[in-house]
Amino acid sequence: MAAFAQEMELLSRRPTQAHRAAIQAELFAAGLEEVNHPMLVSLLQCAEEDPASCQAQRDLAQQLYVSPAAVANSLKGLERSGYIRRKPWRDDARCNQVFLTEKGREAVTGCREAFRRASQTMLHGFSPEEQSLLLSFERRMLQNLTRSASNNKKED
Repeated sequence: MAAFAQEMELLSRRPTQAHRAAIQAELFAAGLEEVNHPMLVSLLQCAEEDPASCQAQRDLAQQLYVSPAAVANSLKGLERSGYIRRKPWRDDARCNQVFLTEKGREAVTGCREAFRRASQTMLHGFSPEEQSLLLSFERRMLQNLTRSASNNKKED
């Protein structure tokens, strides 16, 4: 059982790291290497398509499983590079509403294409049934881990 746990530990990190590297390589090839958090750019497009769903930084952080500070730094970099602009949220001046610029909208398209190519490479040789099973396992593991993390926080 210990050997299984050790291999799971290694395998749980390596595909994530390799996937991240593949996405970065795709972004570099597309001239989008300055997009410091491509998933954030995609989430921002969703918020722009439905302004009522505009989220606070802490909500974005939860969705991305990163700290609010990491989201703040990413937003700062995206703004500096001309991908987004911010303005105070009408309903709550403590929050900023984030909008994609034209450059940002173009980057979203490039980012999504990079995600698609990296995922296509990662899943090469998997049947549709295997892909479905893998997705099911990944969701269950994520649920287990997030449920465990929230239970640990409640105990503190």
